[in-house]
Amino acid sequence: MTSILGKPVGRRQILRGAAGAAIGAAALHGTKASAQAAPIKVGVLHSLSGTMAISETALRDTVLMMVQKQNAEGGLLGRRIEPVVVDPASNWPLFAEKARELLQVQRCDVVFGCWTSVSRKSVLPVFEELNGLLFYPVQYEGEEESRNIFYTGAAPNQQAIPAVDYLMSADGGSARRIALLGTDYVYPRTTNRILRAYLISKGIPEADILEEYTPFGHSDWQGIVARVKAFANQGKKTAIVSTINGDANVPFYRELGNQGIKAEDLPSVAFSVGEEELAGIDTRPLVGHLAAWNYFMSVQAPANTEFLNMWRAYINNPRRVTNDPMEATYTGFKMWTQAVRAANTTAVDAVRTAMIGQKVMAPCGYEETMGANHHLSKPVMIGEVQANGQFNIVWRTPGPIPAENWSPFIPENANRRRGG
Repeated sequence: MTSILGKPVGRRQILRGAAGAAIGAAALHGTKASAQAAPIKVGVLHSLSGTMAISETALRDTVLMMVQKQNAEGGLLGRRIEPVVVDPASNWPLFAEKARELLQVQRCDVVFGCWTSVSRKSVLPVFEELNGLLFYPVQYEGEEESRNIFYTGAAPNQQAIPAVDYLMSADGGSARRIALLGTDYVYPRTTNRILRAYLISKGIPEADILEEYTPFGHSDWQGIVARVKAFANQGKKTAIVSTINGDANVPFYRELGNQGIKAEDLPSVAFSVGEEELAGIDTRPLVGHLAAWNYFMSVQAPANTEFLNMWRAYINNPRRVTNDPMEATYTGFKMWTQAVRAANTTAVDAVRTAMIGQKVMAPCGYEETMGANHHLSKPVMIGEVQANGQFNIVWRTPGPIPAENWSPFIPENANRRRGG
C-alpha cells in the first residue's frame, strides 16, 4: 500500500492508472499521427516545354491552384494534398514514362494531365495496367472509353458537329464549302473523318471539302493559306474548320492576316484555340473569326465569377486568362474531391464508382453531370474573336448535352454506342 497526496492507493489502482495513462498517450499519439498522415498525392502530367507548352502550362497552374485551395480548406479526408509535377516536354513516348513514374514511383492517387490525343493514347495502357486514375481535360475525337480515364473535355457531338452546323446556318454565313485544316495526328484526322461523313450527310459533295494536315510546330503557312483562299474563291460560301494544335496556331493566324483574309469573307472556326493561345498574337486582324468551346472567359455566371476571382488571386498576373481546358480541369478536380468524400477513400475502384452521377455547377454557367461513359454533359458555345483577345459568345445550346463518345458517323460504332 502506498499513497498519493496522502491517500492510500492499492497496487491494482496503480496498474489501472498506468494503463489509463498509456491508453491516453496512445490516443494522443494517434491524433498526431492522423494529423500527420501521409499526404494525398496528385500527379500533374502536362507539357511545360516543347510545342504544347503554350497550351498546357496553364493547366498545370490550374491544378496547383485547386490543390492550394483544397489545402487551405483543411485538405481532403483530413490529409494534405501534395502535387507532383512532371514535364513530358511534348514528347509522346515520354508521357508514358512520366505516367509510370507518377503511379509506380510517386504513388499518386490521381493524375490530371495530357492535351493531345496522342499523349493520352500513349499513357492509357499505363493507367489501365496499374489501375491509375487520369482526368483528361481537353476536347477530343471520341472513339474511346476507359475505366481508368474521366474525360472532362468535349466529345465531337459537344463541339465539332455543332460548330459545323453553325457555319452552315444563316447566322454562321451559310457555308457550303469547308476547308478542314489540322495538325497531323489522331485527333484532327479522326474528328475530320467524322465531319466529312457528317457534311456529306448534309448534302455537301466531296469536291467541296478540302483537307490538309501539317506537323506539330508547323510555321510556314503561306502556301496552305493561299490554297485555301483559292478554294474559297470559286463561287460558294466557304469556311475553315481548324484542328491545328499548339504553337502552330500563332503563325497560322498571322498568315490569315497577312493574306487579308477577313472573317466576313472566309470565317475560320477553331477547336483548339482559346484565350491562352490568342494572348500571344495581335488579334486585331482576326476579329470575327470563331472558336467552338464549352466555356469562354467572357461567360456571365456566378460560378465563372468565382472561378475568375480564384484564378486572379492565385496567379497575381492581370494578363493571364482562363480558357476551356482550364475550366474542364477545375470542374474535374472538384468532382474528384466530391467523389473522394463520398467514397471516404482515395482508392481508385471506390472513387471510380462514386464519380458516376457527380454534379458540379461549372464556370460555363451550367450544372454538368458525369455520365456512366466517364464523359461530362456539357453546353456548346460559339465565340467570335474580339480585338482584346476575348470572345463574344454569339451562339450557345440551351443546356448541357450528354457526350456521345462513339460517333454515329463512324459505321463500325453501330453496335457499341451508348452515350452518357
